[in-house]
Amino acid sequence: MSIIEIKDVSFRYKGSAEGLLKNISLSFEKGETVLLCGASGCGKTTIIRLINGLIPHYYKGDLEGDVTVAGKKIRETELYELAGTVGTVFQNPRSQFFSVDTDGEIVFGPENIGLPPQEIRKRAEEVIEQMDIRNLLGRSLFDLSGGQKQKIACASVSALLPEIVLLDEPSSNLDRKAMEDLQKAISKWKSQGKTIIISEHRLWYLRDLVDRVLYLEKGSVIHEWTGDGFRNLSEAEINELQLRPVNVEDDTSRRTEASVFFPNDEVLILKDFFFAYDKKPKGILHKRHPSGDRLDLNIPELRLPRDKVIAVVGHNGTGKSTFLRCLCGLERSCTGKVIIDGREYGRRDLLKLCYMVMQDVDHQLFTDSVMSEVMLSMDDPDEAKCREILDHLGILGFADKHPMALSGGQKQRVAIASALAACSKILLFDEPTSGLDYAHMEKVGDLLRDLAGSGSTVLVSTHDPELIERSCDFILEIVDGRVGSLTSNPSFTGRS
Repeated sequence: MSIIEIKDVSFRYKGSAEGLLKNISLSFEKGETVLLCGASGCGKTTIIRLINGLIPHYYKGDLEGDVTVAGKKIRETELYELAGTVGTVFQNPRSQFFSVDTDGEIVFGPENIGLPPQEIRKRAEEVIEQMDIRNLLGRSLFDLSGGQKQKIACASVSALLPEIVLLDEPSSNLDRKAMEDLQKAISKWKSQGKTIIISEHRLWYLRDLVDRVLYLEKGSVIHEWTGDGFRNLSEAEINELQLRPVNVEDDTSRRTEASVFFPNDEVLILKDFFFAYDKKPKGILHKRHPSGDRLDLNIPELRLPRDKVIAVVGHNGTGKSTFLRCLCGLERSCTGKVIIDGREYGRRDLLKLCYMVMQDVDHQLFTDSVMSEVMLSMDDPDEAKCREILDHLGILGFADKHPMALSGGQKQRVAIASALAACSKILLFDEPTSGLDYAHMEKVGDLLRDLAGSGSTVLVSTHDPELIERSCDFILEIVDGRVGSLTSNPSFTGRS
């Protein structure tokens, strides 16, 4: 029995010259788990938005055809009427939060639809156990890492007990442990008979869960497999489709324990990087208590190899993004400085010495076109060089588009293009391949190698084992705000 019907649908976003979906017809059976895959911008997110009603009630454009969800015509159904039927976990969880703390966000949905307090508490407790998030209770949402925010978003949706669960790139900011937790949550939803539709690039954790797989290209479904048919695809077939691997080994099993050491003329020396988010009484923070447990970043000294690509790894919430923000001078109260060839660079200097591509790139897209966004990063604007960078990243066709009108993966590439144009000595990337398909992950990996080869030191916070294997010379592990280890990368292969 079909719970979702998409019939003869074509859609073009307002302001777009071309339609994204082209006469597409799909049906989803009650209780099945379906994976939507394909390159960034192929239409996966648009299908999600059709089902949850964001198209046409929020995202405007030219819509032809009919969409029916649980017997309701989407055109004729207000968004609030779908709240108890369809739950969505977005790629950027920040965009769906309504509360300021984790406890309030988990119960926001049940409270909003007027459930009794006893039922709300019951649902919250079940979700907390199911998602294993008790350690996140009582926290400000603003203090969470990207992966932790994603967990809270999943819990908030789960508490509504919807018939249909939609997930748009849910693993994009998660470490392996968190992905395994997400896998368990999806498995639980599946056992409850929910209809689950997942738009995703990272496939390994879904391998044994999906009943059907749809492969999209330029707004059309060009391949469809049963779950067993997809699981039986060869590695060569997966590569030909430019999909992420279906089998990924745990990269931590291949790391060596021995740390590396470099002479002074081959390193950046980081000193006194002490930082805490909570403002405490004067005299408690930073250098006066460098070994205190209260510090969110506690790095007395670290020697990093110059002109190399260094993966910054660690579990969600362990301090990777905090480390990058402090290194590039964005945190005013961080005491750190960088020493290069005997010269010290303080926080103000680091703002000029470093360029950072943030995890949430919406925070750093300012202009009204992709071209002007990238040229904004250049000391001497060069349109030809800008076009070369955009072409290399596969987004030259969007040069005149507004950055905020692009898909998540496309916006990520715009931010990366700006970093390339900046030509800074230290380049920092916070999950740069989050939301990217395999082909564009390869391009980003190659660009990181090019940057290191041209004299920049590149630090990449990532949970992406394929990127680490392809591009990173060394692996820096952050554990609870401290340096766990700095090792050479035993799986580094370089470009294929």
